[in-house]
Amino acid sequence: MERSTLSPFKRSIAVGTALALLGGPLSARAQTPAPPAPPAAPGPAAPPVAPEAIAPGGMLPVPPTTAPSINPPSPKAAAVPAGPSSVSDLAEGLLDAVVNISTSQSVKDEGAGPQPQIQQGSPFEEFFDDFFDDKDNQGKNQKVSSLGSGFVIDPSGYVVTNNHVIEGADDIEVIFPNGTKLKAKLVGTDTKTDLSVLKVQSKAPLKAVPFGNSRNMRIGDWVMAIGNPFGLGGSVTLGIISARGRNINAGPYDNFIQTDAAINKGNSGGPLFNMRGEVIGINTAIISPSGGSIGIGFAVPTEIAENVVHQLIEFGETRRGWLGVRIQPVTDDVAASLGLDRTRGALVSGVVEGGPIKSGEIKAGDAILSFDGQPINEMRDLPRIVAESPVGKQVDVVVMREGKQQTVKVTLGKLEDTADATPDDDEPATPENGGGTPDGKGTPDEQQGKADQNGAVLFGMTLATLGDEQRKEFGIAESVEGVVITKIDPGSVAAEKGLKPGEVIVEVAQDFVENPGEVSDKMEALKTEGRRNAHVMIADKSGNLRFVALPLE
Repeated sequence: MERSTLSPFKRSIAVGTALALLGGPLSARAQTPAPPAPPAAPGPAAPPVAPEAIAPGGMLPVPPTTAPSINPPSPKAAAVPAGPSSVSDLAEGLLDAVVNISTSQSVKDEGAGPQPQIQQGSPFEEFFDDFFDDKDNQGKNQKVSSLGSGFVIDPSGYVVTNNHVIEGADDIEVIFPNGTKLKAKLVGTDTKTDLSVLKVQSKAPLKAVPFGNSRNMRIGDWVMAIGNPFGLGGSVTLGIISARGRNINAGPYDNFIQTDAAINKGNSGGPLFNMRGEVIGINTAIISPSGGSIGIGFAVPTEIAENVVHQLIEFGETRRGWLGVRIQPVTDDVAASLGLDRTRGALVSGVVEGGPIKSGEIKAGDAILSFDGQPINEMRDLPRIVAESPVGKQVDVVVMREGKQQTVKVTLGKLEDTADATPDDDEPATPENGGGTPDGKGTPDEQQGKADQNGAVLFGMTLATLGDEQRKEFGIAESVEGVVITKIDPGSVAAEKGLKPGEVIVEVAQDFVENPGEVSDKMEALKTEGRRNAHVMIADKSGNLRFVALPLE
């Protein structure tokens, strides 16, 4: 079933490409019965030719001949290893551990809508009555079923699959390759990684497969997928790892393995194996214009999945680490204003009150460069690494503060998975608006008018001391403190950075400012120090924070 919420592929959808979940939530569209075989045509038929196989000019490509090569292969070419000659032995030992997941759900039949009004006595009256009148069945519950895949990880009967395969199911059945059907109980589910654990009761120990370490997998390594595509069951496909660390906006901890092993609808929840027969991923999504495989599939790596599965079995829920900070990306301008050698890290835009940060170990404006020994190359790395860390663990966090690297110690809290949870390192804050450098808009000196405690014009924005009059005019919350922006000149640097009237400058270079004069003085001081950008904390009317880098040169 297609998942329409995966935003990076919206542009592709416009040209017929969609990101589809392979098992799909329970709905009429999620059913994947095997299509009936078409009747055989009388006589041989030419195989269809894909449009992309047609060469320029409408000519079909010439197939390779079987004639022997005139030139013998060079020793160097012969030394290049070929793909595995066969995976039959490997597949034979794994097929019994891969299962089909069949689910059903009762949904209310809403009926076919209002019946057309036909004149009494019309010759079509009986026809329309037979076609439209189904009042006896309207309002009754109808059974809707779907099919997916899963695999056994413990001989006692624990089965792993995707959450979207069993989501909302009234009845879950696990079907084994030998035809055995067992009712399954849901042990636990995690929507953020789209993983679920089921439990079945079996009289005899079940065939199970082990988890492998997905961190050891490299781009180009061979992988094998086994699953239940389109309800066919027990299908084996082979391919390689095409890419790692893919972010498809499916959740806050995206770190997918991309593979060209053919996976289709119904493969959801099935295992992706390495050539040692270890599970290194759980097949979850595909990109497809038609619902079939085009060689771009995604699997949740075991470096994320294994810990989630063990927690679901032990606790029935996930227990993730929580740092309690709001973050935004580090842009090129922000990196320059912080004195970073390159663009990296996660910029802290705020600290959650009552969270693990109790003594100012991490402050707004810090750029987190490393967490528990793992580098933070981009913002999305931090939520995933923090979530994988044990609750209560004390970790070293490397931050860039006031142009210097510092190491602080933080004890992690527990992330509460509630619908109204405050955005933190698990839900990044709104990224900085705007970006780039001014283009022909003049230098800060040229845009700056007279600055004092009551007013100033900087970067095309008019500043004023925040008082009761401004709070009432712009609806600024009482908790917000700083210097208010009262006007933005069109085409100015401030406008390019996305600043708006009613927003408040809270800090400049991590120093709190109370009036326009302090803002102007701080900008001049930074310019004298040779800084290229000013690192400015901005609060909106409600107090939500973000950082903007304003160019000083």
